[in-house]
Amino acid sequence: MDSGLGLDSGLESGSTEDYETDVELLKRAWRQEKAAPEVLQFESALIRRIIEQIQLMEETVEEFTESGIDPLTVSLYQMDLDRTQFLLRSYYRIRLQKIEKYMFHIRDNAESLDMVSSCRCCADLQTHLEKSILLQLPSTYQSVFRQSSEKETDMVPRHQMDTFVVCKTKYYLGHIQLEDDGESDSSASQRPLDEPFEMEPNVLYFVRYKAVKKFVEEGEIDLY
Repeated sequence: MDSGLGLDSGLESGSTEDYETDVELLKRAWRQEKAAPEVLQFESALIRRIIEQIQLMEETVEEFTESGIDPLTVSLYQMDLDRTQFLLRSYYRIRLQKIEKYMFHIRDNAESLDMVSSCRCCADLQTHLEKSILLQLPSTYQSVFRQSSEKETDMVPRHQMDTFVVCKTKYYLGHIQLEDDGESDSSASQRPLDEPFEMEPNVLYFVRYKAVKKFVEEGEIDLY
């Protein structure tokens, strides 16, 4: 049987010059989501294709097993399948963990709200906290969002956009505004804060996430 049925040889993406397979694109999306301090755009089209390929591979493995195909061949297909399922589950798990942590911030942030399908869990959690604890406290301590002496929502976890990330690009990128004193390397300490930063292709850089956020969203920078 042709090995082209493997997931690594799945549908190719026409949106990239290197024609990455869907599994390679999933691995990239998983890596981006894991490294980014915020919830990134959900790769819905890619995930749909991956799920379809997983279902096809499960049927193929079952067919091979019932047909008495060489056990080594079956185990190779199963390893390929297991690896892809792990990436998919981990991708979902990372997103859910971030959504749970930042749910109230996401709910009140229109830009972030577009990144997830629903924030109904916010209302459920707030109702649970009020019924189990908050309503039994003095009125000044019943807020889920702020302390009694504060006017701002200081108890709502927010995305840490100043977090440093390791990243690189396949192409030359110029005019990256660092915005503050975050430098990519020790030699950058003499660079004026308002001078645009440049990234050479295939070189790892250590910068603040907010400086490269738009490039990550546009797919021009990979996080590690």
